[in-house]
Amino acid sequence: MTPPLASVLFVCVHNAGRSQMAAGFLRHLAGDRVEVRSAGSLPGDRVNPAAVAAMAETGIDIAGQRPKVLTTEAVQASDYVITMGCGDACPVFPGKHYLDWALDDPAGQGVEAVRPIRDAIRARVEGLIAEIDGRG
Repeated sequence: MTPPLASVLFVCVHNAGRSQMAAGFLRHLAGDRVEVRSAGSLPGDRVNPAAVAAMAETGIDIAGQRPKVLTTEAVQASDYVITMGCGDACPVFPGKHYLDWALDDPAGQGVEAVRPIRDAIRARVEGLIAEIDGRG
């Protein structure tokens, strides 16, 4: 088996919406080419049901995912660390690619409000895959 081209960690505050959708898209679109992690600085107790519903509309099931706490080890093990509104909570290590994606928080929103956030995440994930593939 070929090792992954890169490892990506998606981070948002609750690890219940944006980072879970981004991880779902990256797993779906990149397959085994990229190792995918997600975490939250203050993880929620479950994935946002509107995010689950919005992703299901694209054929991607994130219902089985659980919010996870952000650890220093997860950051150290990742080539790319993509933050989505967690601000200074993310530890910074030299040699990592840090990206901050400014996206609305889907917390408390209905699926109609989550769809444009989902679509923006997909476009950014597709761009990230192109960047990773270009380096590989």
